[in-house]
Amino acid sequence: MNRLLRTRFAFGFLLATLALLAWAQVAVPDLSRRVTDLTATLSADQVAALESKLAAFEAQQGSQIAVLLLPTTQPEDIAQFGIRVAEQWKIGREKIDDGVILIVAKDDRKLRLEVGYGLEGAIPDAIAKRVIAETITPYFKAGDYYGGIDAGVQQLMRVIEGEPLPPPPREAGGNGGDGAFVMLIVGGMIAGWLLSLLMGRPAAAGVAALGSGAVGAMLLGLTPLLLFIAVFVFAGVAGGGRHGGGWTSGGGGFGRGGGFGGGSWGGGGGGFGGGGASGSW
Repeated sequence: MNRLLRTRFAFGFLLATLALLAWAQVAVPDLSRRVTDLTATLSADQVAALESKLAAFEAQQGSQIAVLLLPTTQPEDIAQFGIRVAEQWKIGREKIDDGVILIVAKDDRKLRLEVGYGLEGAIPDAIAKRVIAETITPYFKAGDYYGGIDAGVQQLMRVIEGEPLPPPPREAGGNGGDGAFVMLIVGGMIAGWLLSLLMGRPAAAGVAALGSGAVGAMLLGLTPLLLFIAVFVFAGVAGGGRHGGGWTSGGGGFGRGGGFGGGSWGGGGGGFGGGGASGSW
């Protein structure tokens, strides 16, 4: 009976300890930008400069690099915390897994590089260790956190640029394709209106629809669905958009859920397997 009580007590103590550790874990912050500073170490200009550099690299290369500064990961080791960050943020492209996360625990004086599966060949643990020890920590020891992060990011970029990765999609650099599509719609509306004055609405509708379809296919590489939408819009505007001597609008617009407009940045669905390295200063 005593043995059974001792076993139950030990099991209960273990559960309580695990629950306490889980409760004490530092929460992983939400991801909304490439540089997350929870320590107020970097100035607004420094954050903006890093953001711009990382965004330009992602547009050109496709790979994602994120930076996280926080006071501490205690009682959790920074490597274990880094795994939780990687699992939640999913930096890098899905199925390419070309993401890197630089984590700096300022009060602990520790830092960590988490490397996605797809970059473990370009940035093996030994290279990650060298980037930390030889590039970043000398700046940190001198109190120059921005200089260390900037130098480390640039070193990572140079290494990644030598890796044969799939190119980024055309829209990754911004909204150039979106803007061209909108300009095509506006241009088609104007052309349809002018043609309706010269040729009448039925004939103008046909000409505007065919013309917009041809231009869209040549200049934008429109998918069949977008091409159909463009033709439909232009034909409708040219053939029946005029009403009561004036032009009416359905009040619609474009927004982003991944489409046109603004929005916060996020990970692309990349996977991590624990590759990387830790260091201190």
